[in-house]
Amino acid sequence: MINLIHSQLFLLTFTIGTYVVAVWLYRRTKLMLLHPLLTSLLVIIVGIKSAGIPYPEYAGATKIIDFLLGVSVVALGYLLYEQMIHMKGNITAMLTSVLVGSVVGIVSVILIARALGADPRVVSSLEPKSITTAIAVTVCQHSGGIPALTAIVVIVVGIFGAVVGPVILRILRIESKLAKGLALGAAAHAVGTARAMELGAVEGAISGLAIGLMGVMTAIMVPVIEVIMKYL
Repeated sequence: MINLIHSQLFLLTFTIGTYVVAVWLYRRTKLMLLHPLLTSLLVIIVGIKSAGIPYPEYAGATKIIDFLLGVSVVALGYLLYEQMIHMKGNITAMLTSVLVGSVVGIVSVILIARALGADPRVVSSLEPKSITTAIAVTVCQHSGGIPALTAIVVIVVGIFGAVVGPVILRILRIESKLAKGLALGAAAHAVGTARAMELGAVEGAISGLAIGLMGVMTAIMVPVIEVIMKYL
């Protein structure tokens, strides 16, 4: 029994099965707190902890999921290629929007965290909250933050943005598919993009592009803004 629990087949089945059930539960209830990413994350953590499975062992057994994540990124690139027509004449507006979003996102979290008396390392950990985990952790490490905290914050921000984002866009009566895609991708990275793809192919493709643009701009702007904020 112990050997079965530690096997790659069991851990993969457990991970995928947990996510599938979490998706079913979320679709049935529509409750924000039961978002599949959050629910499956908590169940998996409790599961491997209870079974005494070290994280390196779990990560090694499920590395094929990381590989498939790379494949999914390529798929987003193909989807973007199919929707190139929607980008013509809008490149400047898109770049400007993502740049403003990046600056506002970084500055706002710095001001709020400082106002609440957060430690400088915590502030540095929160700065890349709106970009995908891989880039966010790297930015955090270079700015002296706590990578584990950054990873958690990125997940929470992604879930919140994916759930609340479409509601806000609807309240503001934003109908542009381009605007919806940019907003969800820039604010809620991969989780937001998954939600954008549910809205439509154009929204999903533009959201995928926004992930990359937001990652690059945030990586550039974090050290610049940190230097400016020291003098304020």
